Amino acid sequence: MGASFQSFAELCRSLAETTKKLEKRALISQYLRSLPAEDAGRSALYLSAQPFAETDSRVLNAGGSLLSRAVVQLSGASQSAMYTAYRRYGDMGGAVQDLLASQNRFAPSLTLEEVERSFAAIAAARGPSAKLQLILGLLGKATPLEAKYLVKLITGDMRIGVKQSLVEEAIAHAYGAEVADVRRAVMLTGNLSEVTAMAMSHSLQQARMRLFHALGFMLASPVATVEEALERFAQEVAEEHGESGAKPQEAIQEAQLEDKYDGIRAQLHCGDPEQPGRVALFSRNREDISESFPELIEAFTHISGPAIIDGEIVAWNTTDGRALPFTSLQQRLGRKRVSRELRERAPVVFVAFDLLYQNDDLLLEEPLRARRQKLEVFIARISEATATAPEQGQSHLFADTNATTRFPRIVLAPAMQLRSAEQLDRAYTEARERGNEGVMVKALNSTYQPGRRGLAWLKLKRELATLDVVVTGAEYGHGRRIGVLSDYTFAVRDGDELKNIGKAYSGLTDAEIDELTRFFKQHTLEDYGHFRTVEPLVVLEVAFNNIMRSDRHSSGFALRFPRILRIRKDKPASEIDTLQRAEEIYNSQPDKAVEE
Repeated sequence: MGASFQSFAELCRSLAETTKKLEKRALISQYLRSLPAEDAGRSALYLSAQPFAETDSRVLNAGGSLLSRAVVQLSGASQSAMYTAYRRYGDMGGAVQDLLASQNRFAPSLTLEEVERSFAAIAAARGPSAKLQLILGLLGKATPLEAKYLVKLITGDMRIGVKQSLVEEAIAHAYGAEVADVRRAVMLTGNLSEVTAMAMSHSLQQARMRLFHALGFMLASPVATVEEALERFAQEVAEEHGESGAKPQEAIQEAQLEDKYDGIRAQLHCGDPEQPGRVALFSRNREDISESFPELIEAFTHISGPAIIDGEIVAWNTTDGRALPFTSLQQRLGRKRVSRELRERAPVVFVAFDLLYQNDDLLLEEPLRARRQKLEVFIARISEATATAPEQGQSHLFADTNATTRFPRIVLAPAMQLRSAEQLDRAYTEARERGNEGVMVKALNSTYQPGRRGLAWLKLKRELATLDVVVTGAEYGHGRRIGVLSDYTFAVRDGDELKNIGKAYSGLTDAEIDELTRFFKQHTLEDYGHFRTVEPLVVLEVAFNNIMRSDRHSSGFALRFPRILRIRKDKPASEIDTLQRAEEIYNSQPDKAVEE
């Protein structure tokens, strides 16, 4: 008899009840030590909100709608009762426990192994009806507490205050290993269950690199001015050399300058001899986005020698060899099938700026200057091969005389030595004129630090402008913001009319959101349940990356990445910015983005 899922659920409840990190770690460590290797591995995986290991391509594909149907059918509750319970707890897991609590259910019998088998069956099932029956079968065996954490695990949202990094610490603590060794093994193998067993058997040093699971991405710290960039970079150089300070001009000599592209940050895996022809693209949140960019997958199918490349997927103007605005990519995202028309209208390339793994060498500990040299050699070797890759499927049956489909699909990101503040300022202006977001400043001696945001990489992105807008609609949030109106639709003025131009939910404190919730409830015009229109009285100052044409809003524009800077209590709605001002900002952009 394997370990019970009820014990796992009770552990999750205990973890949710404490905010103390060391207490959480102790609870997990003690629990793992009580289990055999296979159950300890399953538990470590599930505590990290993963039904399958990172290297396992299976997915459950059981969304909120399907789970809601299962819970209503299992509990006998009405949809209204289901919605009320969901609003009370802010997630489906709390709702299902609440709705099942009144039923006379049976003693716990589920094991971790049974849950694993059920997840495998759900992932393999085709169609919502088949998945629904399997979910009903699993939840039908569960106690209310087990059902709560089964649903949370299926949705990938455990909400127990535990991240994978804490699970890794607990594994090390449980079996007397070094945390760094556990984390390195997880990074190499992409399999937390396997690493748990390795830690138990004291064999973490045997971990070997596997492709097709995303390594953590190194991140850049944002700066808004040239002066701030130089000052912070000087601080980084000083800390690297163990000095109390460094002059900005001296620090510049150790920096590389690159454009910051307006695309999708991605990691490309290819050339694995154990899985010939397999290619994968992973986004910054480690999701497999290969289906959205089939031409890139085709282009790298025949590349020999395993490699992991860090870069940016961008829509590409094949005539002048420059990136197109991000909006050219938006129709790609989330698509299972990308039409030939879309491929030709918005061709894509992979702009490479770092090489993380090649052949049997993990390059993360090498300095950027060495990684850059190897990247240049690598791209020179494979560039032409990525231009002539045949399309997959039945596309060979159709005549294709369009030359735009025949060009290298990998582009080396241009880089130069940074030599002066004037050069950095000029480079930013030229990058914007090329349609890119800004510039990157990178320390030539920097190692690649997965998941870290330090000063070794900086991104200079000046705010385009701000707009003073008035809130016209408020929506309830999700998760911990389920009970407050935290998502705000806002408008600019066009003569005597207000025309919506965007929506934002970040930038305010919890206290400010609570205050606005009370205010909007008292000044509601129409209440639609989750969303309500409100009297146009609250003025916000919002910042954004750029403005694009859009038919989503009555203004004909949309703000990209809007964020709230402050509530303008000093400004009446009659003095907000106008549609004309928004159009002026749009026309001032060197990289005008057009959304179809």
